[in-house]
Amino acid sequence: MISFFTGIIILILSGFIVKLYDKKYKILILSILNTIASSLYLIPAVKVLTNGQSLIQLFDFNNLFGTVCFQIDQLSAFFILIISIMNVVSIIYAKGYLKAYADKSIDAHLIFFQLLVASMLAVVSCQNAIMFLICWEIMSLSSFFLVIFENEKKEVLKAGLSYLVFMHISVIFIMLAFAILSVKSNSFDFSTFANILNGHRSLANIVFILFFIGFGTKAGFVPFHNWLPEAHPAAPSHVSAIMSGVMIKTGIYGILRTLTFVGTPSKTISFIVFIVAIVTALYGILYAITQNDIKRLLAYSSIENIGIIGTGIGLGMLGTAYNQPIVAILGYAGGILHILNHSIFKELLFLSAGSVYTKTHTRDIEKLGGLIKSMPQTGILFLIASISICALPPFNGFVSEFLIYMGMFKGLAINNFFALIIMLFGISCLALVGTMAILCFTKAFSVIFLGMPRSESALNVSQDNSKSMILPMCFLALLTILIGVFSVIAFAIALRPVNLLINISQYSIIPEVSLIFFITMYALLFLVILTAIILMKLKSTKGKISMQETWGCGYNKANNHMQYTASSYASPLLSMLTPLFKKVFDIEKPRKLFPESSHFNLQIEDIEEAYIINPLIKYDEWFLSKFESLQSGNIQSYIKYGLIFLIIIIVGSLFIK
Repeated sequence: MISFFTGIIILILSGFIVKLYDKKYKILILSILNTIASSLYLIPAVKVLTNGQSLIQLFDFNNLFGTVCFQIDQLSAFFILIISIMNVVSIIYAKGYLKAYADKSIDAHLIFFQLLVASMLAVVSCQNAIMFLICWEIMSLSSFFLVIFENEKKEVLKAGLSYLVFMHISVIFIMLAFAILSVKSNSFDFSTFANILNGHRSLANIVFILFFIGFGTKAGFVPFHNWLPEAHPAAPSHVSAIMSGVMIKTGIYGILRTLTFVGTPSKTISFIVFIVAIVTALYGILYAITQNDIKRLLAYSSIENIGIIGTGIGLGMLGTAYNQPIVAILGYAGGILHILNHSIFKELLFLSAGSVYTKTHTRDIEKLGGLIKSMPQTGILFLIASISICALPPFNGFVSEFLIYMGMFKGLAINNFFALIIMLFGISCLALVGTMAILCFTKAFSVIFLGMPRSESALNVSQDNSKSMILPMCFLALLTILIGVFSVIAFAIALRPVNLLINISQYSIIPEVSLIFFITMYALLFLVILTAIILMKLKSTKGKISMQETWGCGYNKANNHMQYTASSYASPLLSMLTPLFKKVFDIEKPRKLFPESSHFNLQIEDIEEAYIINPLIKYDEWFLSKFESLQSGNIQSYIKYGLIFLIIIIVGSLFIK
């Protein structure tokens, strides 16, 4: 554990150390220090994942909140592994990305980035309620300051404040749950909570629901997701990457840690988690398809993948509740492995989107096109990530989703009619989610990288990004392939934290593992054969392929208006689901036969935000406006308010015995 805390100390100090260096060396020095720190806190995590023995460190805070335990168990070690990889990748990428902000001070940004990583490490290892809440709040505040990096923009500040409000709503529920457990156990230590909930089903259900709302808001479960599509587009891409790839997963960590307190969950709670997760996955991918802002699209896609992770966890809970251990193991393993997989391919997607933004200065898909010619490396990496997120073999996304599918098919054997219906519903919905994910990312890749440039922004791109941006993305792309090919090893790593939720030693899951191995090997063989065919074709033509223009239907030359837009590509599906959206049109109709200007723009608003949150905010503004006169600026008035309050308190105290 000494190396773990040494790594955290180096992380925190490095943000201040780089203030001493010239701007062009800051991120280089920070990357080196981050690599050293990550290596240090990765050592105990790998040790725990290898031998299964937890590491514990105690700190005595005397009368503040007693002895605080930091523990790296198999669940913590798995998250530390993810944090360490994504931290180094993001900070190396930032070296190239932040060059565009040469006129802006980045000292505070780098300090808050280090605090975010350090606080996430503390959150996943802390075993004391008070210290956990402190670290959780540091994580929320540091990420808030990272989101508002471009605070001169009004929309960025609005997104940051929205994020901060949601995080403080979530922490209220977490505090309530911890308060109940601490009062009942007379302790803040996590190890005492399981004893309190054991045998008290109603109390366990209340505590779990409070934790699920609190942690689910951080993770982005529907209907607590609204901050996520606002915050990710506002933040710099390397921050969006680590927030989506890692930070929102701390909410999943909180839910999994809660399950270690609760033990065997109730069937009702298990069904609720499973259904909420399925709805979240459907909602997220459906709204991702509607988006024309690439980072907003990826943010909604994160909601979808949180739903897939939640589906695995809910399936595991159902397996435990119905005493179906194979279902539980496959569900938990699929959900936990998808945490790692999503971290990899979603970080790669956000970094690719950032690379596009640095060259074109726009996130609007409708203004892009043809970038594969000028940015071939970014285009190929985005394609790899897109295939991975669509869960196609032999990439990593396939493995975790396949485990969840297998778990649901095994769940059909549960001797309960409602459970059978829910399993069939889950299988159907996950298949639909996969289909819509393919639609979403074929739209994103084709409109951004294929075809012809749709604006000057895409036309004037001369070359791809610097190596400091490309190399971290290549590393992530390599991980997507390695996990997909060596899926059995990845599955074995995911089983380590599952062991904390259900004892896996007495159950055989060799058939499921063998099937994963067979399918991935088959997909890899297919890729090898396809590559061989392409190479043979190139050899037969000696690398020269004759190119001729096809018949242009009377048009001499193609132009950027003769191709699909992002909106038209998704329109056939979305037109069937009109009631699920609020459409906002911006139309300038042509007023004569040969109009000088006209345009059509369609924006899709989140129905929850449009019909619930925005009306509540407007009502709140109206209500508070009734008290504006109280803030008159007159000191005598303020003294009067204080005297009235004191009189009320004194009179009220006379009636209190």
